Amino acid sequence: MSARNVIPFATDSERARNAVYVAEHLHAGGVIAYPTETVYGFGSTLWPEAVVDLTALKSREAARPFLLLVRSAEELRRVRWTDAGRRLAQAFWPGPLTLALAADQGAYPPGVLSAEGTVAARISPHPAPMAILGAVREPITSTSANLPGERPALDADEVLEVVYALAAFDSVLVLDGGRLPPSPPSTIVDCSREPPRVLRLGAISLDALRAVVGEIDERS
Repeated sequence: MSARNVIPFATDSERARNAVYVAEHLHAGGVIAYPTETVYGFGSTLWPEAVVDLTALKSREAARPFLLLVRSAEELRRVRWTDAGRRLAQAFWPGPLTLALAADQGAYPPGVLSAEGTVAARISPHPAPMAILGAVREPITSTSANLPGERPALDADEVLEVVYALAAFDSVLVLDGGRLPPSPPSTIVDCSREPPRVLRLGAISLDALRAVVGEIDERS
């Protein structure tokens, strides 16, 4: 991959200098690889064509929709918040908790919308996605940067290995935010139902969830 495809994004000054360029790449339909508080992820805008390209990059089956990153709960539009969802968001956002919420029909493209009609979103506390979201001014998708069956990348060099293996060096912009410490993935909770149901247990424990909402279905 040529140097122009790797963008320094580890410090406040690097993010301030490069965020607009990253937003332009996303608005042109491109894919980025960027750090979060858990792992490096691939992302795009919600434009249907961009989501299709990201799906092809990940060789992802349609039954597994991409997560969304947003700057605030208010930015997640045309979804139906439950009381449990609002309480969990208030308690754990920003943080490694992903909430699945029922979405209005036609509000989100295939690849983001689940078969049950939900979208899954979270707010990352990492400064890199916050800088990206501030520049792009809309939600972006999030999916781990890895080959099928492999662990997600934890630094830009590992991302480059994945991108080379996927033959995607002409289309993916890699944001180098430095090495990330190993950490569990986000916990995913379906808040479109009562009681809310844990779809994936990760960084947020069952005890922590129950302390906020009481009853919760732990069958993932």
